[in-house]
Amino acid sequence: MSHAEIIQTTQHWLEQAVIGLNLCPFAKSVYVKNQIRYVVSDAKHLDGFLDDLDRELDFLQQTPADEVDTTLLIHPSLFPDFAIFNDVQALAEDIVVEHELDGILQVASFHPDFQFADTEPSDISNYTNRAPYPILHLIREDSIAKAVAAFPNPDVIFERNIATLEKIGLAGWLTLGLKASGQ
Repeated sequence: MSHAEIIQTTQHWLEQAVIGLNLCPFAKSVYVKNQIRYVVSDAKHLDGFLDDLDRELDFLQQTPADEVDTTLLIHPSLFPDFAIFNDVQALAEDIVVEHELDGILQVASFHPDFQFADTEPSDISNYTNRAPYPILHLIREDSIAKAVAAFPNPDVIFERNIATLEKIGLAGWLTLGLKASGQ
């Protein structure tokens, strides 16, 4: 699959799930302003992927937020196992600290088999963080703070997202042209 196809699939997920279902009320503004950077990693091993992460952290540090607000670092095939990718996210958080960007950037993760603790793999609540590929989302904390200030009761977002997904169920998810886990 080409980088363009991977990015197109990722954008479809953003449009249909993240923005379309309003899973992240802050995503639409950076999306419509074209402030999301999509980076597809071709790394053959973890070290190469972490090198890509280093480059993206440096890029965001050197680039004004009004040009690029956030980066989605995507690897379509290196991390098929969610538990391993979850460990990669922990490494990524440590690398943010090493770059002295703690409090400036943070990392969120998405994965085709994302699973919250104390849930079953098939629980629809896991779909709030399911994406077509493993993705590290590098987010500027200033942008989060501005978005949270403009959004009343940000604490309810997670519960609202679960309620939305429970309402539409897996069938509704699939009608959006999104894959279910393991497909």
